[in-house]
Amino acid sequence: MSDNKQKVVEIDRSAYEFKDIETEKDFYRMQEGLDEETVLKVSAEKNDPEWMRDFRLKCLKLYNEMEMPKWGPSIEGLDMDKITSYVRHKSDMKNNWEDVPEDIKNTFERLGIPQAERESLAGVGAQYDSELVYHNVKDEVAAQGVIYTDLESAMRTEYADMIKSHFMTLIPPTDHKFAALHGAVWSGGSFVYVPKGVKVDIPLQSYFRLNAAGAGQFEHTLIIVDEGADLHFIEGCSAPKYNVANLHAGAVELFVAKNARLRYSTIENWSKNMYNLNTKRALIEENGIMEWVSGSFGSHTGYLYPMTILKGDHSKMEFTGITFAGKGQNLDTGAKVVHQGVGTTSVINSKSISKDGGIGTYRSSVVIQSSAKKAKASVSCDSLMVDSISRADTIPGMDIRTDDADVGHEAKIGRISDDAIFYLMSRGISEEEAKAMIVSGFANPVSKELPLEYAVEMNNLIKLEMSGH
Repeated sequence: MSDNKQKVVEIDRSAYEFKDIETEKDFYRMQEGLDEETVLKVSAEKNDPEWMRDFRLKCLKLYNEMEMPKWGPSIEGLDMDKITSYVRHKSDMKNNWEDVPEDIKNTFERLGIPQAERESLAGVGAQYDSELVYHNVKDEVAAQGVIYTDLESAMRTEYADMIKSHFMTLIPPTDHKFAALHGAVWSGGSFVYVPKGVKVDIPLQSYFRLNAAGAGQFEHTLIIVDEGADLHFIEGCSAPKYNVANLHAGAVELFVAKNARLRYSTIENWSKNMYNLNTKRALIEENGIMEWVSGSFGSHTGYLYPMTILKGDHSKMEFTGITFAGKGQNLDTGAKVVHQGVGTTSVINSKSISKDGGIGTYRSSVVIQSSAKKAKASVSCDSLMVDSISRADTIPGMDIRTDDADVGHEAKIGRISDDAIFYLMSRGISEEEAKAMIVSGFANPVSKELPLEYAVEMNNLIKLEMSGH
């Protein structure tokens, strides 16, 4: 057996898809379905202020009035009457890893979270089902005035007004049905505030684990990077595989002030019974910089289109993403950008891989408003089909409302070259390994943008997908 094949065996998907049994003794699980009683129970669990409880009820009303999205792949297999909106361990959140309940600790130990924290991270938040179970920030980061905590705790601090004035303003509940659902039952997630001029040298990280079968996860991440500040935030996600539908409908709201920079990196590795209907959006002020790095693996069906609003003059956005759709997967991903300020710049580089009958769709929207004179936008989307039974589609949208703009779009859809495979096989490499090498090379522009440990994880996930594990 070759070394590469040996590596594939060692990187068993069980590292992500193991199941921890949740007992009534240790876990509280809300009833399935969604009604006013459910929302009020979630609100009581969170000890919401009055304004948040009222907001949840308004969102529920909107949810009931709105139609299901029609733009993406079918989600008819998702039955909200069979989804429980809230599951938590009966222990409270810990700041010391040793104090985390043993069953949850073992889960995250196997996923490498404490190790990652020890090695390279400034702060870590770990969410299990509906609640954060662990949170810790390095002293030197806290000393800089950086706030990184769970959103619920932050609402009861001096930052309460800041949260109230920002919460679901970028992603209003009227946006789509699952934004309204999120507003009604959101739970968990992170609040980050980086003060003016503070540069956080090492990344903050949040990790989400949805362990319960037939459950939804609705965490809310709110990040505010103040004027001249700089932050790299990393998000990781995984779930075990069940034979029932699970739902992830989180929300991420990012505010980047004048002359500030935010890099937001995500590796989503959901199991293939997951409906991933996540919404992410960023607002960028004058001379601000937003960088997205996104890797989408797993999930049965995915809708994921991080959006950037370039409000300030000379603000910039760069999106680098990859999607891997295997057997039974229909992943609809891409990016959106709205140019409002003068001299704004956006660059979108997207890669899509489909294999074993998987469907990968790239969907983008570039809007350049009449106010965005001298705007520049570049979109490049490449799709690679590993075999003849898979599918790749590209659906770019351009809405240009000024003559004074520079816009470019390039799309390529193709299959792995037989000549390339033949060449590698002539050098003693097996066909399976040759295909894996070509796919890894195709994905390289994304992996090189990630911190080392996450680049390794992404390349390992590609090897797993290519090996059929």
